[in-house]
Amino acid sequence: MDNDITRIQEQIKFCISGALWKNLLPLLEQLHPADIADVIEEAPDEIHNRIFDLLDDETKADVMAELDASTEAELLEELTSEEISDIAEEMAPDDAADMLSELDTKRSEEVLGLMEDEDSEEVRELLRYDEESAGGRMTTDLVALSSTQTGQDALDHIGLLDLDEPVYFAYVVDASDTLLGYVQIWQMLKAENRKKTLGELAEETTFTVRPETDQEEVAQMMSKYDLTSMPVTDNLGKLVGRITIDDVVDVIQEEASEDMFKLAGSDDAELEDPSPLASCKTRLPWLLVTLVAGFVSSLILKQFINNPQIVMLSAFVPIIMAMGGNTGIQSSILIVRGLALGTFDESQLRRLLCHELLTGMMMGVVCGGIIGIWAHFMMDTHGGFSELYLASTVGLALFCAMMFAAAFGAFVPLLLNRFKIDPAVASGPFVTASNDVIALLIYYAITLLFISLRAA
Repeated sequence: MDNDITRIQEQIKFCISGALWKNLLPLLEQLHPADIADVIEEAPDEIHNRIFDLLDDETKADVMAELDASTEAELLEELTSEEISDIAEEMAPDDAADMLSELDTKRSEEVLGLMEDEDSEEVRELLRYDEESAGGRMTTDLVALSSTQTGQDALDHIGLLDLDEPVYFAYVVDASDTLLGYVQIWQMLKAENRKKTLGELAEETTFTVRPETDQEEVAQMMSKYDLTSMPVTDNLGKLVGRITIDDVVDVIQEEASEDMFKLAGSDDAELEDPSPLASCKTRLPWLLVTLVAGFVSSLILKQFINNPQIVMLSAFVPIIMAMGGNTGIQSSILIVRGLALGTFDESQLRRLLCHELLTGMMMGVVCGGIIGIWAHFMMDTHGGFSELYLASTVGLALFCAMMFAAAFGAFVPLLLNRFKIDPAVASGPFVTASNDVIALLIYYAITLLFISLRAA
């Protein structure tokens, strides 16, 4: 199958390069909408619309739902409001709402006015919610049946529905649309269940979310309990929509990507606008934070550089700073990922900090011992200091720096999370820059301590 797709894609590239548009459509029809979206995104910007125009409205709707935000926005600018409304009517309500949210308010209202009243109302309802909430992710395309209906009545009803997405079970509601539970389709198909009411067949719904629930919390719940769909209910328990597993997969990818970028001092907006200027604006602030930390480090070095008893240990400064920074980043990433997956919570704060502190101590013992041995054989005696003194100073400094860095790297994201700040925002560059400065202070503090003890 992969070989077939690769072969078709090579033929598509040949047709695009030769502007063989009549030959292109039959090739596109053989691809999944996600693969067609890849073709459009990889093609030169000036022909995106030319390729998209070859597709029928149903395929356009499926492809539009798969495009990245920048390409989608580019295509929407070229389409008329009538064309957008035709595409929106072919999409699932949640996908249509996502697409219209890319338009300005005036044009979005214009498109909604051109849509069928029923479709328009569903999309309007979804547009009320924040894009990153359960309401913004849910679809109103679901099967909700009365608890008084029999299994056979339910199957007959489902067979008449025009659904945009597959369903594997039906939600059971009472006369006021309050969610009572759900019935899996295969249960209705059993002969002995055809005459039973859905109220008798329904399994109680254990997990529900409110429209305002954050999308990350929804993804955590569905991942933890292996759910393929999550019902969304209002404050009165009435069923207002459902979130499907395909949307949750998108959320998990988006959140993981966002955290990775933030840990690197960047932003996933770079994927949407790859221009050097945009990348510079995104990355520069955190690089400036690192630069300021470098200024502080240089001031610390300046204070000690003229001390002959300390100069001889300066050869190990890069190692101490690098090991401290890397240890902090390891702890920070572990905690940030655990918070994102819901593995950690605030009740485990003390245990997490103790765990990272002990881990840092163990790694510090190993690395401190190794660098101490290296320092012992590397450095000549100087100013009356023995190799043992030099090795002890360097080894102990690295041990302390790594122990502190591990605890500090865990503490920062936990602290930010406590104050409802995304822990990935500052954990990466902030932890690295801070640990560089603190590792240097620890190094020279231990050096001065050893000097004072020797003098005494």
